[in-house]
Amino acid sequence: MPFTVKNERKEVLFHDETVMCPEYYQGRDLTERHHKLDLKAGNAEFSEICFDGVLMGFGRASIREKLEVESHDTLKRVGMHFMLKGEVTAKIRSARKTFHTRQHEHNLVYSPEPEEQVSVEKQPEINVFALTFLKERFIELAYHNGPVLERYGESVELDRPVFPDHAYQMTHRMLQVIDEVKNCHFTGGLKKLFLQSKAIELLALQCEQIELYDGSRQQKPVFGRSDEEKIRYARDLLLANAQQPLSLADLSRQAGLNEFKLKSGFRKVFNNTVFGYLSEHRLEEAQRLIRAGDRSFTEIADDLGYSSLQHFSHAFRKKYGCSPRDFQAR
Repeated sequence: MPFTVKNERKEVLFHDETVMCPEYYQGRDLTERHHKLDLKAGNAEFSEICFDGVLMGFGRASIREKLEVESHDTLKRVGMHFMLKGEVTAKIRSARKTFHTRQHEHNLVYSPEPEEQVSVEKQPEINVFALTFLKERFIELAYHNGPVLERYGESVELDRPVFPDHAYQMTHRMLQVIDEVKNCHFTGGLKKLFLQSKAIELLALQCEQIELYDGSRQQKPVFGRSDEEKIRYARDLLLANAQQPLSLADLSRQAGLNEFKLKSGFRKVFNNTVFGYLSEHRLEEAQRLIRAGDRSFTEIADDLGYSSLQHFSHAFRKKYGCSPRDFQAR
């Protein structure tokens, strides 16, 4: 991520043009890097670990004069920042306001704008832990995992900014989890598995705290009557095209919903996923056609959109515990 460090006089003290590609963060193997910066105005060390669209980083800095750090990040990421010591002020263009994060405070931020500016006052020590999710990874985690995550996930999918409206205090468990990450003794695949669990735990702890705070306030409904009508229309479209199912993108567009709301809405209205609902419908229709007895199994499989008789038989057995032929013989 290209960034520039300036002093109060707007003099450039350091500039780095490094651009990180999405593949670096999406790799299945765990990757670790360490950065060090020594300037007359201050020094800093930062370590980062990334895997599967997740980046964990922890750093320490000593600031000898007020600094401005300007960054330009072309990757779309949701960031969680935990200030263990010190304080910083961030100005993000899409927010049109500044965010002040002090010791033992945390936040969750998503900005569709690539520019960010952080002001750091003179201070003996800053200690920060950061947890970042690529946009697609965050949306995947947000789906059907509570009202706060669903609300944030929908905003992120639509490229709407997400910012805290006030500072949240770090809990004792958050501090424990961060300490466990820093002192992880696992290596290789076990280390990745351990860190994955800690990333998700921190996200859950943060959302739990926000949920408790938001519970005392009136929230705008995430899912209304108009949305339910659109979900039912999407269901009708799905079934009308059962032989050649529409993609989620096409189904969302024709129903007038974004993909996130389509998926979460199916869960709310039908207690099933979009294609899980289609699969249930196909198998129920298969039962009816088998009972009618006027079509072969191959014809039924073809009429219901199965790629082969074998695929149809496997799905039928998995659902009902017997083959189509055994079902017919009952």
